[in-house]
Amino acid sequence: MLVTTTPSLQGKKIENYYGIVVGEAVMGANVFKDIFASIRDIVGGRSGSYEDELTRARKIAFMELSEEATALGANAVIGIDIDYEVVGPKGSMLMVSICGTAVKYVDE
Repeated sequence: MLVTTTPSLQGKKIENYYGIVVGEAVMGANVFKDIFASIRDIVGGRSGSYEDELTRARKIAFMELSEEATALGANAVIGIDIDYEVVGPKGSMLMVSICGTAVKYVDE
């Protein structure tokens, strides 16, 4: 599955537009990760545990997006937009939402 943030595919002809597809992942923040992230914020540095969770959530969201596009008969998703949000009580969860337009392309 070809995915891109651009609205077109250079050297490809878009044969069919299937509409908007979405992939989302919500990950709960672990209490121990929160404690270590707070300490890291105080002393400086990066929070590897949160970065790992964001990476995992993004991969899940892309997988869902690709599965939804494939089910429609698409071979690409164009115009992708990625959003990160903190949700839940006291911002206890991380959400990654990815959307784009599912299309079928052919080589020109």
